[in-house]
Amino acid sequence: MASSSHKLFILLFTILFSLTLPLNTNTSITTSLNPNKLTSLKSLCKTTPYPKLCFNSLKLSISININPNIITYLLHSLQLAISETTKLSNLFHDVGTSNIVEKQRGSIQDCKELHQSTLTSLKRSLSGIRSSNKRNIADARIYLSAALTNKNTCLDGLDSASGTYKPILVDSIINTYKHVSNSLSMLSNHAPEPSNQKGHNKNLVSPKWLSKSDSTVITGNRSVVDGWTTFRSATLAVSGDGFLARDIAIENRAGPEKHQAVALRVNADLTAFYKCAIYGYQDTLYVHSFRQFYRECDIYGTIDFIFGNAAVVLQECDIVSRMPLPGQFTVITAQSRDNPDEDTGISIQNCSIIATDELYSNSSKVKSYLGRPWRVFSRTVLIESYIDDFIDQKGWTKWSNDQGLDTLFYGEYENYGPGSKIDNRVEWVGYHLMDYNDAYNFSVSEFIIGDQWLESTSVPYDDGI
Repeated sequence: MASSSHKLFILLFTILFSLTLPLNTNTSITTSLNPNKLTSLKSLCKTTPYPKLCFNSLKLSISININPNIITYLLHSLQLAISETTKLSNLFHDVGTSNIVEKQRGSIQDCKELHQSTLTSLKRSLSGIRSSNKRNIADARIYLSAALTNKNTCLDGLDSASGTYKPILVDSIINTYKHVSNSLSMLSNHAPEPSNQKGHNKNLVSPKWLSKSDSTVITGNRSVVDGWTTFRSATLAVSGDGFLARDIAIENRAGPEKHQAVALRVNADLTAFYKCAIYGYQDTLYVHSFRQFYRECDIYGTIDFIFGNAAVVLQECDIVSRMPLPGQFTVITAQSRDNPDEDTGISIQNCSIIATDELYSNSSKVKSYLGRPWRVFSRTVLIESYIDDFIDQKGWTKWSNDQGLDTLFYGEYENYGPGSKIDNRVEWVGYHLMDYNDAYNFSVSEFIIGDQWLESTSVPYDDGI
């Protein structure tokens, strides 16, 4: 009997001892893992925005997988991002008027809507990467770029909010999206090779469009001054993938004194607009996220009137600057790329940069520019476009300070017209006179992979340079 009790005691002690081992999981896992694999993981994580988070969250995958590789790590990182983002859903569920006070109408709803978009993007990325198909990997980079854009838009809206719950929510959003940033960084190290196709093809199918007499006009007048977020001020908001529009006019009639007032906002993938007119003043066209294409459209505005963080190509469009309020200048683009791994930017190709008669007659008094950097990795290019001489000789201007002047990418290639002279352009590190290969990276076929989806829309496009 004593012998049996002794054996039972040893067995229970062994079980209890084994149960205490997870209390030192990090130490035990790290010390028991293959040093070469740990070194490899550390090297990978050093290239991410949050190396410590990367290493601590991924070292477990080494013990699970015999031969972990970049895809193994990436899949694990995405699974963590999905898990953390799902937890964030519970916080959004608990938000109410008692714990967060909105200064701008719609800021909480914006966050909830964008949060659901992020969850969808993360799951689509995970599914695509598992297939290891080059097209799916390219898609995943766009999805993750859109997710990070969602974070910034949500935080912008919450900036003016107050309440006891705000700090908790903001901190949770920031920490959750660190996993998304790391995933995108790792994905950039597994990017498919460029196609190296240097052709110059046109898809000029001419389907039957609506006649001008049948054109639809959509109007609205929401604005930031009237209490709306910029995101929710849009006259027309598009969030469904594959959206197509042609021969319609979209206008925000709030006026220049109402400041930010969006006419069209698009946060949907593989969208195309053909022969549309988009009218506004400040923040006319919000190219928020994903891949977008605009062909033969008229776009009117005063300040930052093509802005956002989509991967977007505008082709053969008339981009028209209007007379601003007294004391203001005009600026066409305000691109908001916030991460060097994001496959986003504004590509303006074969367009006309012109002014209304009123602005043109006052161009000696009103400064006008091609763009300014909304965020530090802002990216905008002008390719083979006509630039009239109302544009200041510097071409580009700063934001409120020197942010992004060394990290942005502003490029010009083979533009023409009296405003295209480059002799007195800005001398920033981030400003570039592009060669053909540089410019080709921003073509329809390369930048938005247009050859793989635009033909089915029957919207004409030029796929090269």
